[in-house]
Amino acid sequence: MNYERALLSTIRKELSRPTKVIQVLIGPRQVGKTTIAKQIQESIGIPTVYATADSPVPLDSAWIETQWRLALAEAGTDGGPVLLVLDEVQKVRGWSETLKFLWDNRPAKTEMRVLILGSSSLLMQEGLTESLAGRFFLHRCNHWSYPECHDAFDWSLEQWIYFGGYPGAASFTEDESSWKRYIADSLIETVLARDVLQMSKIAKPVLLRHLFALAATLPAQSVSYTKMLGQLQDAGNTTTLAHYLKLLESAFLVSGLELFSQGKQRKRGSSPKLILWNNALVNALSTRTFAESLGDKIWWGRLVENAVGAHLCNKLHSVEYTITYWREGNHEVDYVVARGRDVWAVEVKSGRSGKVSGLPRFIARYPKARSILVGAQGIPLGTFFSRDAASLLVK
Repeated sequence: MNYERALLSTIRKELSRPTKVIQVLIGPRQVGKTTIAKQIQESIGIPTVYATADSPVPLDSAWIETQWRLALAEAGTDGGPVLLVLDEVQKVRGWSETLKFLWDNRPAKTEMRVLILGSSSLLMQEGLTESLAGRFFLHRCNHWSYPECHDAFDWSLEQWIYFGGYPGAASFTEDESSWKRYIADSLIETVLARDVLQMSKIAKPVLLRHLFALAATLPAQSVSYTKMLGQLQDAGNTTTLAHYLKLLESAFLVSGLELFSQGKQRKRGSSPKLILWNNALVNALSTRTFAESLGDKIWWGRLVENAVGAHLCNKLHSVEYTITYWREGNHEVDYVVARGRDVWAVEVKSGRSGKVSGLPRFIARYPKARSILVGAQGIPLGTFFSRDAASLLVK
């Protein structure tokens, strides 16, 4: 498949001209970051050096310095531009300090253009803000959207809601058992073992895995930490669970949305609403088939609601927007999006029985908030998933 994501042309345009900053591309594994980098390498028309730090052997600053020298050698003596691409750079010890030194001391006669890729938002952001402040421009490579999967694989909306947006798994969807094994072994296990567990010292790695598995069984549901402790072995305490949820979020796997409370400090101990960033992460660990999921209205409603939450998490940058949920008794608003003083209440009409809409009560309490209905008589699901989420948040 030779599909080009829209992000490709954006980054290639930046790297096709002199640039005073390092271009940074972050996003989940298996969504095409490396493919974009190699498509740029093949089409940009200048000498390029590509190297990846995705190795079981820890690398240090000497690896980056070596790739830098290789790029300078590739540029030659005529002073022409050269592109250096470093993949999974967050796995290199001291990567940001090394890049800062090399970038600040790059030779005047050679025009260095640098693209770095990473699959851990936590480690990348730490390095960028601590050492490379003012020296980078950030691009986000999200999970594949419904329009992309429709164009590339001719998927229906229902297929995308079930199979999610991992392009490498598309060829396995004809045999669902193979697809589930591929997602579980090649993607989930790889991210947990080689990304999350390398972010920081994990005292209870088994607990981290069990927490992810629990989240996958409870998509778009708010679960108290006390209930989690009761369902997880060797669970430790709520602080540990909250920390592990943040690590899973930084790997673009699971978010634990907090309870909305305007004008007050949020209750960080409140029950988080678990959102999987890609529905493939849910269905790969489920025993239900595609047909069985479609036939189970309650479960399909959960998948639709989770897909809406995932769409918001993928498309709305955390620097500008906060995504929470609201509940008062049996009344619930699925998602509350805030940007400064502007608030939008998002209600998903998924057909899930027993669900009491909290929109009227929420609007009564926060009269300046705007409401958005998704599904049923609101914005059609196909339209919602085909639009950039920010474009739907109008004043």
